[in-house]
Amino acid sequence: MEFDADGRAVGLEEKPAVARSHYAVTGLYFYDPGCVQIASRLQPSARGELEITDVNRAYLKRGELQVQVLGRGVAWLDTGTHASLLAAANFVETIETRQGLKVCCPEEIAFRQGFIDQQQLRGLAGALGQSGYREYLERVMNERLF
Repeated sequence: MEFDADGRAVGLEEKPAVARSHYAVTGLYFYDPGCVQIASRLQPSARGELEITDVNRAYLKRGELQVQVLGRGVAWLDTGTHASLLAAANFVETIETRQGLKVCCPEEIAFRQGFIDQQQLRGLAGALGQSGYREYLERVMNERLF
């Protein structure tokens, strides 16, 4: 990804031989319904596939590509090979074991972002039976932050 001085995306290239910036597209996308029309107009690449990068380029060309830079403390992990999948699993296990925090716990995220309240979180946790995951959500529910 390339950005202008105001932080707007101005360039996008998939797997460049020489990177133009130190920002990479991680592969987490959210699209509006217009992406279907964009995708329907794409031509297959040399690999014979419709490329998601071409969808992103269409949004960029229209001035509608919004990019969220992942800040410090966020880890992007490649899981495209057996070895990188194992390394990612080990990383997650280390964080969860040493810090006592779940990595990417959707219920916790929804609660902390205010998308669900404590009662809704309690209902989600209650549906999990007796498990470590339920216990974790209960700790989140009862946590007092100072």
